[in-house]
Order: sequence, then structure tokens, then C-alpha cells
Amino acid sequence: MSDVIEIRSGSEQQTREVGRILGTTLAGGEVIELCGPLGAGKTQLAKGLALGLGVPGDESITSPSFVLIREHAGRLTLYHCDAYRLQSVEELLALGLEEMLEQAGAVVAIEWADRFPAALAADAIRVDLEHDDGSARRLQIAWPSVGRLGELAELLREAGFDVGGSQNSRE
Repeated sequence: MSDVIEIRSGSEQQTREVGRILGTTLAGGEVIELCGPLGAGKTQLAKGLALGLGVPGDESITSPSFVLIREHAGRLTLYHCDAYRLQSVEELLALGLEEMLEQAGAVVAIEWADRFPAALAADAIRVDLEHDDGSARRLQIAWPSVGRLGELAELLREAGFDVGGSQNSRE
């Protein structure tokens, strides 16, 4: 079981900021699973993730629901995928997931990743977003690397977020 941190976001801007901070901690080769119901903030988090990966702020980051995947160049390349319209694991893999991960300096963010959990690596970072009160959201971030999760938690605290959850000292 992964350790988890929990953050409350009071706005779309705060959700993007969580994504931006997460993006600054990534080195390439990571898969980010973005999970939650419609309107929970998956695309907002991906917008922030893009900023943290060095994608220019004026580049449009939109949900790839119909095109299934969008590529964004920055400090690291962001492949932003959407599994909502996919019907099988085979369709997800046909997007070229393995090839994307083989590229040095690539990060793959998959909206609706929870639809195909067997297709993703055990070391994927999972972000569950839920509606909270009104426009607020609750985000739970599970990262198998406890050290990296602790680093993320500290950066979020420094940015003013109240970070809860469990982080053990095992790697």
C-alpha cells in the first residue's frame, strides 16, 4: 500500500498550484494517474502539472477527451492522455504508452486512469480528486516513493497548503 497525503483545494487556481508543485518534483519516467468524477479537477491539475514541467504558460492545456492524447514540450515532455472514451486496456496501450515512457524526459498524465488499473505500473503516482464543499476539492496523492512523497508534502506546506495523510519512513 502506498503512503498518501491529502490536500484540500478551495479553487481551480489552488488545484493548478498543487499540480505545478507536483510537476517541479518530477524527473521524467513518471506516470501520473488522475482519477475522479466529472468536474473534479483532473484537467486543472494537469494544467498545473504542465507549468511545473516547464510548458509555457500561454500554451493551451485542455482535456484530450476526443483526441485521446496531447503532447506538450517543456523542461520535460508531458503526454496528457484521457482514457474516458477507451473501451479496453488494449486501446490504452495502443496510444503508445510504453513508447512514451521509454523517452528520456517524458511524463505521462492519464485522466480516468482508474478505468484500467492493470495497465499501469505499480510505481505510478495516483491523484484522486473528489468534490468537496462547493468549488472545493479534496486531493489524495499516493506515491510509492515515500521520500519523494515527503518532498512533495514539504513543498505543498511551504506554499501554504494544509497537508494531512500518512507518510511512513520506509522506501
